[in-house]
Amino acid sequence: MDKVVLNKLEISRSITRISHEILERNKGSKEVALVGIQKGGVFMANRLNQLINTIDHFSVPLGEMDITLYRDDLGLKRDYSVIQKTSIAFDVTGLCIVLVDDVLFTGRTIRAAMDCLIDLGRPKQIQLAVLIDRGHRELPIRADFVGKNLPTALSENVKVQWEELGEEDRVLVIG
Repeated sequence: MDKVVLNKLEISRSITRISHEILERNKGSKEVALVGIQKGGVFMANRLNQLINTIDHFSVPLGEMDITLYRDDLGLKRDYSVIQKTSIAFDVTGLCIVLVDDVLFTGRTIRAAMDCLIDLGRPKQIQLAVLIDRGHRELPIRADFVGKNLPTALSENVKVQWEELGEEDRVLVIG
């Protein structure tokens, strides 16, 4: 049975809070860039970018990445047939890069994203913003900014639905 754990308003509040936390930790947005991980992280990064621009009156660089080719299980799975767009049209060197994803689980996606980012330059710092942290880490990775900590069983799945995909904004626990 599916259980709604965040609705549209709660997602909006979480993203608003995270945008303020990013600005507070980095003392503004002048040296910050956002990079969303395909797919859900891109939607969240776009929303964070709009809020940061509104709050700080500064448009931070915004990019998106597909980490498929950096995954450590690429040869083990068959469902990576569609590679999404990676578009980072700015030099990452010297910037504080905030990687953005919708769900943090084992940490392997974030490790792949960091590898991809390092291939593009040498950021001053890498921070991580996620909407949901569901635990079960396999690597020593933690998020700097979290919308909701959501302890789950390994048998459960977390699904984030986005308006950008024609769905109602909400987070579901399935199983």
